[in-house]
Amino acid sequence: MSRTNFDQLLQAGCHFGHLRRKWNPAMAPYIFMERNGIHIIDLHKTVVKIDEASEALKNIAKQGKKILFVATKKQAKDVIAEKAQSVNMPYINERWAGGMLTNFQTIRKAIKKMANIDKLTADGTYSNLSKRELLQISRQRAKLEKNLGSIADLTRLPSAIFVVDVEKEHIAVKEAHRLGIPVFGIVDTNADPNKVDFAIPANDDAKDSVEVILSACCDAINEGLQERKIEKADEKAAAQQEDQPKATAE
Repeated sequence: MSRTNFDQLLQAGCHFGHLRRKWNPAMAPYIFMERNGIHIIDLHKTVVKIDEASEALKNIAKQGKKILFVATKKQAKDVIAEKAQSVNMPYINERWAGGMLTNFQTIRKAIKKMANIDKLTADGTYSNLSKRELLQISRQRAKLEKNLGSIADLTRLPSAIFVVDVEKEHIAVKEAHRLGIPVFGIVDTNADPNKVDFAIPANDDAKDSVEVILSACCDAINEGLQERKIEKADEKAAAQQEDQPKATAE
C-alpha cells in the first residue's frame, strides 16, 4: 500500500516547481507540464519515489542504523527537527560544518568537548573561575550546542543522509558521496536528481510539501524500528526457551 496518496501531495503543494528559466533539464522525466511559466511536477511519479525511498529507509532503521537528516533552510528547519526527533534520528538544521562527514573524528572531538564542559561544570571545577571566564565557556558551550547538539548521540558515521534541498545542501551531498553513504533527497525542478541515490521529485520550498514527504518517510522509519524491536524480543524469548530445558536437565 502506498504511504502517501496523490491528493495529499496535491493539497500540500508538492507539485509546484520553479520558474521554467530556473529548471534543470535532468528533471524533465518528472515534469508534468508548464503553467504560467512555472513547471508542474508529476505527482504520480512523486508517489512512486516516496514509496521507494520509504522502503529503503525502513530497512536501514530495521538494521539499527542511523539516518542523518539535513535541512538548513528557514522553512524546513523546524519540520526536520520535529520529524527526526520523532524517530530518534540525528539531524542538522543550523549550519553544515564542512567536514561533518569527511572529517567526522574532529566533529566527535567537538561533541566530546561539549560533554566535558558539562562534566566540569557539574563537578564544581569551574567554580573558582572569574565571571568573564565563565561567560566565555558558556558561550562556547552554547555555540557547540547550536551546531552539534542534535548529533551528540551520533557516535559513528550515519548509514544514510536525507536532505531537503539538494542544491542548498550540496556540500553534505558531496561528502556523503565521497564516503559511499547513500543520499535521499527532495529534488525540486531546479536541481539534478542524479546527484542523489533516492530522489523524491517535489517542491522543496513549501513547508507543507516538506512536511508531508518527511511524515511518510519517518512513518516508514518508525515501522522499521518497531519491527526491529519485535525481532529482538522474539530472539530473546527463543534464547530463554533454549536455556530452560538445559536448566531442567541439570
